Amino acid sequence: MTTAKPLTGRIALVAGATRGAGRAIAVQLGAAGATVYGTGRTTRGKRSELGRAETIEETAELVTAAGGQGIAVPTDHLEQDQVTELVERIDREQGRLDILVNDIWGGDHLAEIGNSVKMWEMELAQGLRMLDLGVRSHIITSSCALPLLVRRPGGLVVEVTDGTAEFNRAYRENFYFDLAKNAPIRMAFNLSHDLGASGSTAVCVTPGFLRSEAMLDHFGVTEQNWRDAIAKVPEFVIAESPVFVGRAVAAIAADEGRARWNGQSLSSGQLAKEYGFTDADGSRPDGWGYITDVVLGGKDAPAADYR
Repeated sequence: MTTAKPLTGRIALVAGATRGAGRAIAVQLGAAGATVYGTGRTTRGKRSELGRAETIEETAELVTAAGGQGIAVPTDHLEQDQVTELVERIDREQGRLDILVNDIWGGDHLAEIGNSVKMWEMELAQGLRMLDLGVRSHIITSSCALPLLVRRPGGLVVEVTDGTAEFNRAYRENFYFDLAKNAPIRMAFNLSHDLGASGSTAVCVTPGFLRSEAMLDHFGVTEQNWRDAIAKVPEFVIAESPVFVGRAVAAIAADEGRARWNGQSLSSGQLAKEYGFTDADGSRPDGWGYITDVVLGGKDAPAADYR
């Protein structure tokens, strides 16, 4: 491995890499030299239920342009046969898997956050769909992929969620959303025990207030003028680009001492302080710190103190 590309020769699977955090994680792993299999349901020929334009082929091209090798594999991670075929392909083509990132979600449109909907008032099928997308898909993927990952010592599993373990002790406004976002934290903790004998590490990573493509669209802004949304949503002042969490995961993957994080819930802001990386604009936003202290805690402090 070279200093400039510490993940040269490493094979990664980023499940749920079509957009947002997953896409950025795939690209940053590629920038560090990894070969990245990126999966998702939206391709240039077919869109998922979300109806968004970003495609898994674009993600693979971005990975390659960043300096790695991007390989797009359209996959529905709720279909075990498709995931099995994906893992068999990685085994056939590479003979190894070093990094597994479970970033599968796509359930924000179901959550009804802010509407104070009680558990029994929500359609059961709608709630269970959230759990399928954010929990069951992760379990299927890990079950299929981990036998390949544990063949070699030093593997890394990254569960991606929304919120740290500390923050998520509070109710996340919706019964099913709360379960979906707490489950990856516990999955990483549980896997840290199961993976111990193989010399592998499992962690859960969360971005802060993420400026994903969908979030920018929701607020009617772009990455270039995102600050215009602060007038409507003051806490957006602490928002971070997906690049930030991408660099966080790449930093862990390149850290030979990453076992110290085994089983832990980590945030992009926390990891930036540890590893010294920055967001695309050179800042180091501590999104969860700002939300906890200022937005919810009432502390009189400028956002600049959390960048």
